[in-house]
Amino acid sequence: MSVIATLNSFPLYLICGSIIAFVALICVVFIIRAYRAGIAMGMDPKILKRVITSSATFPILPSVGILLGVIALSGSLGLPWPWLRLSVIGALHYETQVAQAAAESVGIGTLSPETMTLSAFTTIALLMSICIMWGMVLSVFLNKGYLKKIGFKNSEDKTELNGKKKGGFGDLAMSAMFIGLVSAYIGSYIGGFVSSNGLFTFSGDWVPLGVVLVSALVMAFFVYLSEKKKKGWVDNFSIAVSMLVGMSSAILFSLI
Repeated sequence: MSVIATLNSFPLYLICGSIIAFVALICVVFIIRAYRAGIAMGMDPKILKRVITSSATFPILPSVGILLGVIALSGSLGLPWPWLRLSVIGALHYETQVAQAAAESVGIGTLSPETMTLSAFTTIALLMSICIMWGMVLSVFLNKGYLKKIGFKNSEDKTELNGKKKGGFGDLAMSAMFIGLVSAYIGSYIGGFVSSNGLFTFSGDWVPLGVVLVSALVMAFFVYLSEKKKKGWVDNFSIAVSMLVGMSSAILFSLI
């Protein structure tokens, strides 16, 4: 049995599917409890049902980006594992970057079914899990203090915002981290374009740079609509549309 066949085997589907089903069940429990709490508070049942309907339909288009991530990772990691990661706690930008970094660390280079081994998959899956679990673990111990710092306080069993909007070190650190990651990727693309065998030829692969440019322009358009035109709802579609347009441009540039 090939590595990809093993990663798509029934036991993995059973394990990952059981976890996803459990999480989905918890979501249903919270929906029911929230609905009952709303009724107990005297809220109009029609409004509650409208909220449930809109909440169920509105994320459909933004979730396209998550689906693309599952499809992109399934070719080298099988379908069950990316399905689990991006259905429960994973983030699209995190999963793809960590998986690629882990693949390079174990010596298989890029993520591909031809180079994937079971030992490499084990390392990649372990790294993807360990690196992201600390948000849950630390939240248990630090959330109460964090809420106070960002301006929430508890008064008479009600949580309210005291008007503070200034971001802290965490916001700056996250922004710096993503800027560094983007710069590293773009730098590698530029290096692949301008250099070949140590010589500056400016004849390398320019497709990644073209995709970066197209995706950045699409994202900039969404930022313009959100911040200048006050259409904040477009933020939910920006990543999915940028990915779709970027992937389409990659196909077009490859044909050229």
